[in-house]
Amino acid sequence: MARKKKKNTNEPLELNLTPMIDVVFNLIIFFMIVTDLSQKELELLTLPSAMSAVEDKGQDKKRIIVNIDRNGKVIIKRKEYTLDELAKYLFGEAQILRDPENNLFCDRPILIRCDSLATFSAVQDVMRQCAERGVGIWKVQLAASVGKADDE
Repeated sequence: MARKKKKNTNEPLELNLTPMIDVVFNLIIFFMIVTDLSQKELELLTLPSAMSAVEDKGQDKKRIIVNIDRNGKVIIKRKEYTLDELAKYLFGEAQILRDPENNLFCDRPILIRCDSLATFSAVQDVMRQCAERGVGIWKVQLAASVGKADDE
């Protein structure tokens, strides 16, 4: 019977850290991409200020986020919409969470983020599209930054 040779226990052990470093770099890249995608729905806007507001925790993943820039352009997920296109988009999104018993209204909320330099008529147009027959989105939220009101 052949005997196995004993290894010399005095030799130092070498660790190969290359696989661990590769995994760490892949995790860093993954989290950078995921962080960027989570902000995809938000446009860079100067929100109007309000005396008081409730902090937006952003917990409702079903919520539709509509951005209105200073020129009154409606932007959803980095895509610009006309009012007709917005009506079709909102109709499709409202059908996802339509209550089968009450077919008139949809419980899907919408957040309207409007630049402070835009006219309020742009916000009215979006709200009008939410109220259209067949859309029926009634949970409308308006975004504002907390601070002194412009009137003071």
